[in-house]
Amino acid sequence: MPSPHRVSLLTLGCARNEVDSEELAGRLAAGGWELSEDPESADVIVVNTCGFVESAKKDSVDTLLAAADTGAKVVAVGCMAERYGAELAESLPEADAVLGFDHYPDLAQRLGDIVSGHKIASHVPADRRTLLPITPVERPAAATTVTVPGHGDQAGWGPRVLRTRLDSSPVAALKIASGCDRRCSFCAIPSFRGSFVSRHPDEILAEAAWLAGQGVKELFLVSENSTSYGKDFGREHGGTRALERLLPRLAAVEGIERVRVSYLQPAETRPDLVRAIAGTAGVADYFDLSFQHSSESVLRRMRRFGSTKSFLALIDQIRELAPAAGIRTNVIVGFPGETEADVDELMGFLTSARLDAVGVFGYSDEDGTEAESFDGKLDDEVIAKRVALVSGLVEELTAQRAEERVGELVDVLVEEIGDEVSGRAAHQAPEVDGACVVLDADDAEVGRILRCRVVDSAGVDLIVRPDAGR
Repeated sequence: MPSPHRVSLLTLGCARNEVDSEELAGRLAAGGWELSEDPESADVIVVNTCGFVESAKKDSVDTLLAAADTGAKVVAVGCMAERYGAELAESLPEADAVLGFDHYPDLAQRLGDIVSGHKIASHVPADRRTLLPITPVERPAAATTVTVPGHGDQAGWGPRVLRTRLDSSPVAALKIASGCDRRCSFCAIPSFRGSFVSRHPDEILAEAAWLAGQGVKELFLVSENSTSYGKDFGREHGGTRALERLLPRLAAVEGIERVRVSYLQPAETRPDLVRAIAGTAGVADYFDLSFQHSSESVLRRMRRFGSTKSFLALIDQIRELAPAAGIRTNVIVGFPGETEADVDELMGFLTSARLDAVGVFGYSDEDGTEAESFDGKLDDEVIAKRVALVSGLVEELTAQRAEERVGELVDVLVEEIGDEVSGRAAHQAPEVDGACVVLDADDAEVGRILRCRVVDSAGVDLIVRPDAGR
């Protein structure tokens, strides 16, 4: 019997892409492919690309070129492949195929065709928002005939979870929805990820239980917009209150120690949701709020809602319920028409907000977005200076916020044991929010949660020691 072909998956971009890669790994394993962690030993390398901003696109192209140097067949999938399709294939002949989301259900067979020397026609992009009904409540039925990455087999998962873990981390992303109905003027994601569609609560719970059985202790709930979860459901599943109902059920899954919610839209973050996150045992006091800016005039040009005043009021509401809550955001500086006064207002907001983590990005035109045609564009040099200015302030503020936590008790999920023991507290999300270095942790085990006291800080990182009082 011939040996199975070997495939290696390389993932770029966000946690949503990580879920998609593990779904693809599940499909490929079910289709007879052997998964390999070593690209050098693979017959095919599948690169799950990111197409969000220019730097991410460059990373994706560089990864594809490096994969081609191994001599393996190279296949591009993911957001960049979906967004550019045949155009990417023409400019990157090193890739043996550029496949879109619609190829995912049959990916095992498509890779077999490629290894056999057959040419697969490159994906032809289209606006995926046109694939589902405009009315949200009509989408769940229609989604059974449309490929929505991260939603498993669209006819229903049943007892089998279509996913294979690609690492042994005690933390795993869990997708609760895909797509986005917002029309932010700078963002192209809805056009290639499609309209917003929620996953059924039973599917999410089944996958959560499966992940717990794989040794996962923390669930990281991801989507393009978690505050919209359930808006396409009827009352049976809670409608727009579906996330509040889902959180305690996820926290009750045997083996799961912590549930973390990400990608909250500030304008849609309702008081009931704040209370659910802050008051549900097993749910991290963590608020990933996508402010993007705080100047009302800039936000309106971004086609977003909110203001410095309303954002600070939301933060006050959170801290009234959970004083030690972690709050993070991303901001864009240099947006078309942004003035120095707007930058001053943003910096004043960040100073008052005392956030735990802030990502600072300089504006760049994205293909097909409304903002691409805006007047008032700023020179690259001006944008770079503003990024440096705001980044410098953020570095100082977040370090101060970490220092304020000295003396606090935190629950640290141990993730790595090497020269030092490290993990994350409830206010720290994977990869983006800093970490905890645990001192004197002789009995530490990966996946174990330790009650620790913060004894020092280093930038955004905390130095902690197991609390003797526990």
